Amino acid sequence: MAKKQFKAESKRLLDLMINSIYTNKEIFLREIISNASDAIDKLCYLSLTDSNVGLSRGDYKIEIIIDKDQRTITVRDNGIGMDANDCENNLGVIAKSGSYKFKNEMNAAQAESEDLSIIGQFGVGFYSAFMVADKVTVLSRKYGEEAGVMWESKGADGYTLSEAEKASVGTDVIMHIKDDGEEEMYSEFLQSWRLQELVKKYSDYVRWPIIMDVERYEHVKTGETNEDGSPKFEFKTFNEKQTINSMIPIWQRSKSEVSDDDCIEFYKEKYHDDKDPSALVRINAEGAVSYKAMLFVPSQQNEMVFYADRKPGITLYSNGVMIMESCEDLVHQYFSFVKGVVDSPDLSLNISREILQHDRQLKIIGSNIEKRIKSELEKLMRNDRPKYEEFFKHFGMDLKCGVCDEYGMHKDFLRDLLLFYSSEDKQISLKEYVENMPESQKAIYYASSDSIKHAIALPQCEEVRKRGYEMLYLGGPIDEMVLASLMEQDGKSFCNVVTDDLGFDTDEEKKAAEELEKENKDFLGFVKDALGEAVADVRLSRKLASLPCCLTTEGGLTLEMEKYFRNGPSEEMRSIRATRILELNGEHSAVAAVKNAWESGDSHKAKELSCILARLAELMAGAEIEDPTEFARLVSGLF
Repeated sequence: MAKKQFKAESKRLLDLMINSIYTNKEIFLREIISNASDAIDKLCYLSLTDSNVGLSRGDYKIEIIIDKDQRTITVRDNGIGMDANDCENNLGVIAKSGSYKFKNEMNAAQAESEDLSIIGQFGVGFYSAFMVADKVTVLSRKYGEEAGVMWESKGADGYTLSEAEKASVGTDVIMHIKDDGEEEMYSEFLQSWRLQELVKKYSDYVRWPIIMDVERYEHVKTGETNEDGSPKFEFKTFNEKQTINSMIPIWQRSKSEVSDDDCIEFYKEKYHDDKDPSALVRINAEGAVSYKAMLFVPSQQNEMVFYADRKPGITLYSNGVMIMESCEDLVHQYFSFVKGVVDSPDLSLNISREILQHDRQLKIIGSNIEKRIKSELEKLMRNDRPKYEEFFKHFGMDLKCGVCDEYGMHKDFLRDLLLFYSSEDKQISLKEYVENMPESQKAIYYASSDSIKHAIALPQCEEVRKRGYEMLYLGGPIDEMVLASLMEQDGKSFCNVVTDDLGFDTDEEKKAAEELEKENKDFLGFVKDALGEAVADVRLSRKLASLPCCLTTEGGLTLEMEKYFRNGPSEEMRSIRATRILELNGEHSAVAAVKNAWESGDSHKAKELSCILARLAELMAGAEIEDPTEFARLVSGLF
């Protein structure tokens, strides 16, 4: 029996495929099972028009047989089988797929009506067996043929093809597993539990039953008795054929078959979460791109969730075969907390089926499921506000970062999902804030600090609250960046009470303030000189009511952003400082004391009092005092 050679290009492709295309050796079983499933699909389809097939839908199966002594794994199917010509074309020529040809030759309407799906579209999956096997034997008999064929190969050096006896129609793929090496332990694939694990991971939802011997233990009588006359028992190991795949995934079933409670139980078991999800999304989409999805929005950050499924992303299936455990390209990072599955027959897979081509189908699916996720979250916000607020407490940062990422590309998609703490002592959306605004209010007022508690205490908030306007309190630099990205809400601009003009003064009041500033020009200049480079300017404030001073900034950089940069990775970033302005309340007794000391010629006392006010303003703003000891000395001198 002469050995035949692969074509030169096929030989190179085989070597490339075994060493490069597949990144994970365990994928071989998925590929061989998928081919077996395809073969059964073909015969099942043929049986619709050929009554001689003699098999009903319940007769089809895939068997996995382990022989540890011979170091072989056999995957057996009772599908359509192959003759010598098929073996030459499908196994002798790499990257020529009989399944793909078969699918293209069928009438599309018939295929859809019979729910026929062909996974093997590239003709290379079979050769993944050589990642774990040093020899592969294919014993097959095609439907309608009396004799079988045997195809055998040890890899890129070629293959042999001969007639063989086979009692029934179908194909056996017999893989002789490689010996263990220093770095690779191939014997693991000869363990029943390991193959069961791979089937559950990759092929659990193949439509045909996958059967193999499963070890079970029983406590049986030995026939002997104990001293007290009771029978003796011993544990015995039995091999029992079991169907180890689920076949029909829960997301493929209709809502009349599977309740939402069933889906929630599936979520808890799969993702090791003891709490119900905040939202459940079930999709059955048909059209240009068909897919089914079952998605879950967790109610909280759960360590077990991420332990069991470390990578973000949704699990992706094609016709029940797992393609990617974590497909990060389906949804953007701002929805990375979403768990679940998407199953579509319309995906354009790459040659190894381990990754997807970035194509139109994937983008359409991703866009559609993001809209549904957003819709469910908006519904949750309307119908169960406490539950949504609990969700936002855990995952609001993901949404905020999504607003800022990619130069604000997704800001309008996400803005209605955001919540902020308000002066009404509740969480509120920007849309709700604007709806509550009185006609006299022209802007959305907010104060930002390193915590909500500190933001509430900022002295610049006094004037806004005194006028009865609601305020937003921001508890970190990311919130400021979010508002900077959003720019406005329903035509209303954002006003930072720390840095921006509040817009309350009439023209007459502004003119009077300018005159007062001129009258105090020399005094303000003295205070600025006394403080040196600590501030860029000293001004009279129109925001303060009961407190003597406050620290504001001008330009695009705020004190909160400065704090953020201070923790940066580079010295250059850590040295970034905001342009600080000291504002004084001209009607406060503390400012009057400084001015009186200056006017009376006691410049030393006036300078020390000026420094005390500046340090107080820094403390209220949450800024660092460069020399706390000096500040303590100045304050102590007042007693």
